[in-house]
Amino acid sequence: MVNNLVFEAGGYRYVPGPFQYSGGVASQPGFALERVRFTTPVPIAAGFELIENYLKGIGRPLTAFAACELRSPAPFTEAEFIAFNRVYVGTLERWGIFSNDDNPVARSNVCPEINPPSEPSFEAFTYTVISDRSEDQPNFVIAGSGEANEGASTYEGNIVRLGDTSTDGMRAKADHVLGEMERRMKILNVGWPYATTTQVYTVHDFHPFLEEDIVKRGAAPAGLTWYYARPPVVGLDFEMDLRGIAVERTF
Repeated sequence: MVNNLVFEAGGYRYVPGPFQYSGGVASQPGFALERVRFTTPVPIAAGFELIENYLKGIGRPLTAFAACELRSPAPFTEAEFIAFNRVYVGTLERWGIFSNDDNPVARSNVCPEINPPSEPSFEAFTYTVISDRSEDQPNFVIAGSGEANEGASTYEGNIVRLGDTSTDGMRAKADHVLGEMERRMKILNVGWPYATTTQVYTVHDFHPFLEEDIVKRGAAPAGLTWYYARPPVVGLDFEMDLRGIAVERTF
């Protein structure tokens, strides 16, 4: 099994992933995670500036930046997604976080179906703070994932039930994503009972299997937040992420 890695400069450990994001993060002993949501999405460049000023204002290094949630106008083609991600990680490299295609920062990037932003924007971000919290209440963020195996040469060739949005198709997609959430949590030594928020992103009906496949699985211990949004790459239909964070703010 893949082991988690420790990003000492940030005070958190992470699940290795592709260059654009990690599979998830959890705070190290002596630290906790806190989340800030913007009242309205902020374009990437301005958002990075606000986050930089915010972290400096609370006395935290830029390396404390641990996770973020993005909103984009519409799903990207694979080539567009790669190009966007290369620009995105440029700031993380300047902040001393991203190096040699190793990125500890967890991320979700989805596309609201109604009233989307005009350009890719920040919805929220998560960072570490010094804390004496109990180890019995782990702090973590599991990055968003759609119904395709990551790390493959293309998304399209690895999408579960590509183009099938029937009930059975959506159930298969959800089962794949739920399994990936659990794989990442296992690496970080956390689980569904510790989740304070579970989020689903899809424009398709998943209610026929919500009870049996999601709630009874234990995947919604604090309820389920549904965003009427699409995953970030053309062809994907179902995405999830989750977190266990005690302190959240609106900025």
